[in-house]
Amino acid sequence: MAVTRALRETLAASGVGSSDGFRWRGGEISRLEGFSDAVFAFAVTLLVVSLEVPRTFSDLLVVMRGFFAFAICFAVLIGIWHEHFVFFRRYGFQDGATVWLNAALLFVVLFYVYPLKFLFTLVVNQLILHVPAAESVRIEAAEARKLFVVYGGGVIAVFSMLALLYVHAYRRRGPLGLNRVETFETRSSIGRNLLAAGVGAVSIALALTVPERLIGLAGYVYFLFGPVFAAHGAVAGARRRKILAASLPARP
Repeated sequence: MAVTRALRETLAASGVGSSDGFRWRGGEISRLEGFSDAVFAFAVTLLVVSLEVPRTFSDLLVVMRGFFAFAICFAVLIGIWHEHFVFFRRYGFQDGATVWLNAALLFVVLFYVYPLKFLFTLVVNQLILHVPAAESVRIEAAEARKLFVVYGGGVIAVFSMLALLYVHAYRRRGPLGLNRVETFETRSSIGRNLLAAGVGAVSIALALTVPERLIGLAGYVYFLFGPVFAAHGAVAGARRRKILAASLPARP
């Protein structure tokens, strides 16, 4: 918790993320943010808590196999945490709706830590490290179908909660005094998170419909995150520049 709180304070003090023309309304680190940081820190702990201290070199090699899966899971959690950080810096909400939406987000993050770790351990062991099946986590094709449905549900839930937080901010754009750029950024954040949830929905649809021999396609769908976010960023960036240009005073 101390590490995440220090990171949040450092980013807030340096203004990281505020270079897009969005005024930050969040002040001191609130109790809500502090509690959220504790939950994120606990989620990261759950990623490694099952790893025992190795007693032999062979045990150490087994532990090191989990490094890449842990790195991916850690990056996913940090990405969610950063989105959470930016939201509270931008809007500084402490109202009841924000508390409950934030609680729902944290609940889903904690609940899906083990499915996240299981999935990426399976993927890394099979596709990257080529670990023998007898030494890795094992899953049948029918079970893989269920795994992708479960994981896709988590993706939809996390990004839907983030989208709802931004919807709440958009509805209160008047009291917040959002300007045109900030209003656009809020709408853009809603769209970005809904697109991410849509990727999870596509994965579930494939998991439920494709033959078992093609079930891996439901996992490869998540490689769409990069292109989807890049395309959304390019379109949003072009529209942002137009709004900024229109808001500049005309030259005499």
